Amino acid sequence: MPKATASSPLVKPPANYEAALEELEQLVARLESGDMPLEQLLSGYQRGAELLKFCRDKLEAIEGQVKVLDGDVMKPWVAS
Repeated sequence: MPKATASSPLVKPPANYEAALEELEQLVARLESGDMPLEQLLSGYQRGAELLKFCRDKLEAIEGQVKVLDGDVMKPWVAS
């Protein structure tokens, strides 16, 4: 069985932020259920870390774009 490497992962990256977040939420629910064998817990934790990094990277990229649009000044969020 081939091993996953940084250049050729066996699990493809999520299509977008929303897909990553949905997969992460489902994964957390399975991990918290306590019904997974130890090997699956480890691989689930690793996948969760990958999904979390993907989501953080996407959010940071969007934040950078917003800073550019707002003239590098982040404005406070005001809920209406």
